[in-house]
Amino acid sequence: MKSVAFHTLGCKLNFSETSAIARVLENDGFVRKEFEETADVYVINTCSVTDNADKECRSLVRRIQRQAPEAVVAIIGCYAQLKPKEIAQIEGVDLVLGASEKFNLVHHLKDLSKAENEAKVFSCDIEELEGFYGTYSLSDRTRTFLKVQDGCDYNCSFCTIPLARGHSRSNTIEGVLAQIHELGAKGIKEIVLTGINLGDFGKGNDGGKRRNEDFLDLIRAIDQQDAVSRFRISSIEPNLLTDEIIEFVAQSRNFMPHFHIPLQSGSDEILGKMRRRYKTDLYKSRIEKILKEIPHACIGVDVIVGFPGETDEHFAETRQFLLDLDIAYLHVFTYSERANTLAETMDGVVPIKIRQERNKNLRNLSFQKSRYFHNMHKGQFRPVLFESEKEGIIEGYSDNYIRVKALYDPSLENQIIDWKI
Repeated sequence: MKSVAFHTLGCKLNFSETSAIARVLENDGFVRKEFEETADVYVINTCSVTDNADKECRSLVRRIQRQAPEAVVAIIGCYAQLKPKEIAQIEGVDLVLGASEKFNLVHHLKDLSKAENEAKVFSCDIEELEGFYGTYSLSDRTRTFLKVQDGCDYNCSFCTIPLARGHSRSNTIEGVLAQIHELGAKGIKEIVLTGINLGDFGKGNDGGKRRNEDFLDLIRAIDQQDAVSRFRISSIEPNLLTDEIIEFVAQSRNFMPHFHIPLQSGSDEILGKMRRRYKTDLYKSRIEKILKEIPHACIGVDVIVGFPGETDEHFAETRQFLLDLDIAYLHVFTYSERANTLAETMDGVVPIKIRQERNKNLRNLSFQKSRYFHNMHKGQFRPVLFESEKEGIIEGYSDNYIRVKALYDPSLENQIIDWKI
């Protein structure tokens, strides 16, 4: 029996897809191993949002070469779709699968041996990509990430995702509910709904034609089922986060008071250059609406620093905008140039050192925001879902995403407990 090990780079969507692909291989007779162990096959599911993801992929291949030089190495995911020929030339890589073929990995591994020369490449024109493959992650945790949507029809000037994942398409509500019941039967207590552009749910897998269902319809249907009791909405675009969605979550029995809303910049001028579909006044109105309906809600924000043309004044504008918002944490990304994007050709390149300084500045602000949010809830009792034990400690998350630690008690594991913060 052959053994296989996986390593995943990038977003939660990638983790859910890796988990699904791993289950297919295990069902075919492969033995799953940890990436640090010696295996017959290594699979790297790649991201290409930043330059670091590309570099990390190369580093991992070199590590495999030292650890198991005879092992077959397969590269899948976004980087594999964007730059298949470049990856095929990396010493040690044997197989490169683009977006249309990654879920056929088990077929491609049949009789595949170590490449003598260049790796085999199976890719496609991204505009021809059709179909939706619903996936979810499974591990020893009590939460899982369920993919309900894929691809994106937006054309933000910094982003390669539409080139790597194709047009927006999604599962059906019926299909999502079937997977939720599968997960409930496995003991899962919390599901995070994920997608590339989650709020765009409702486009079919037949060229992205709009079905007679949308994201609000989806969460309403989910709220009626009893298989799993806790759900979170992952990242959702502010222009797609409607009053109706916010009001529904506010009175929902199953959806947690937690939103993650990408901002990217607090400057309207930079937002325009980024080709985002909103301005700061709309974004601010979304935050205010959430806190009016759900005062204890946790709100996370994505922001990019060092975008071409971002002056000190633009950055100061962004920082002040974030400072004034009643949010709980930031995910801060340092802009990196990506091939075949409009931003790559823009003037006003920000020096790397300044990008890094701005990143550190906003990460410090995030720490302050997080501390303030946690202190606001200190002494309150909130429902906490405890996960698994690690070194005598058990961790879990409250409904509004406050991480809680306690001394390990087996009776807490995979249980929702009213806990004093």
